[in-house]
Amino acid sequence: MDVDQPSRVGALLREWRLRRRLSQLELALLADTSARHLSCVETGRARPSRAMVLRLSTALDVPLRERNTLLLAADYAPAYRESSLDDEEMASVRAALDTMLTAHEPYPAVVVDRLWNVVTGNRAMAVLTDGVPPHLLDSRPNVYRLTLHPDGLAPRLVNLGQFRALALQRLRRQADATGDVELRALYEEVRDYPAPAPPPEDTPAPALTPGSGPDPATRPGPFQVPLRVRTPMGELSMFSTMATFGAPADVTLSELAIELFFPLDEFTTKALRALGSTPGPLPPAPSIG
Repeated sequence: MDVDQPSRVGALLREWRLRRRLSQLELALLADTSARHLSCVETGRARPSRAMVLRLSTALDVPLRERNTLLLAADYAPAYRESSLDDEEMASVRAALDTMLTAHEPYPAVVVDRLWNVVTGNRAMAVLTDGVPPHLLDSRPNVYRLTLHPDGLAPRLVNLGQFRALALQRLRRQADATGDVELRALYEEVRDYPAPAPPPEDTPAPALTPGSGPDPATRPGPFQVPLRVRTPMGELSMFSTMATFGAPADVTLSELAIELFFPLDEFTTKALRALGSTPGPLPPAPSIG
C-alpha cells in the first residue's frame, strides 16, 4: 500500500466518523481500539483487518449496504448478502409483511425501501391514493412524490405547509445520516416542488367537517403534525408509526420499513371502519415483489 496516499477504506471511514461527529478518540473507545491505530487506518499507514472494518462500521452505525462498500474498499468480500423478496429464503419475511398489513386493516399501512419506494401496501391505502394520477402510481411509487407532488396527495392535505416542512426535515436528516446520494437527490427533487402559499391573515378559518369535533389545529394534541387529509367521507386525521426488522443480516431486509397509520379521532376511526366493511371500493392489496 502506498503510505503517501490515504487508503480508500480509510477515507471512507473518516467520512463516516465526521458524519457521526465523533473524534478519533471517541470512535476508538467505541470500537475498542486505539486512537493512534485509527489515525493510521484513516491516513493509509495501516491496513485494517476485516474484523476491524466491521467493528468500526458497527460503532459508526453504518447501514449494511455501506458496510459492504467499506469491506470492498479494504479488499475484503462483502459480509452481507442482498436478496430479492421473491427469493425462497425470504418466504417468512413475505408472510410476516402480509400478516402485518392485513391485520392492520381497515387502517392504512405501507412497506417501503430505503428510498421510500412502495414495496407493498394494504387495501386501506386506497384512502390516501384515491385520485392520484397514474404517472405517480406507475412502476414503483415513491411515498414522498405521492405525498408532496402538486398532482398527488398535496392538494388534499389540510395542513400541507406544516406536513411538507416536517417531511422534508425528516428526509434531509435521513440523507445526511446515511450519506446516500439517491436519498439526497430525492430530497432535492421534492424540496423543489411548489410550496403552498401562506394564507392571508384575514382568511376565515375553514369550516369543520360535521361530526369531526373541534378543529385539531386549534387544540392541543399528542402529535405536532398529524396527517389531515380531505376525502369524500370528510376530513380524516391520522398519525403513523414506523416498524423495522430486528437484527437483519440481509441488506434488503435491513432497508425495509413498515409505516402504520392510526386514526387520531373518533370520526376518522368510524369512517375508516365503515369504508373497510363496505365491499368493492378498496382495491386488492398490491403484491410483494
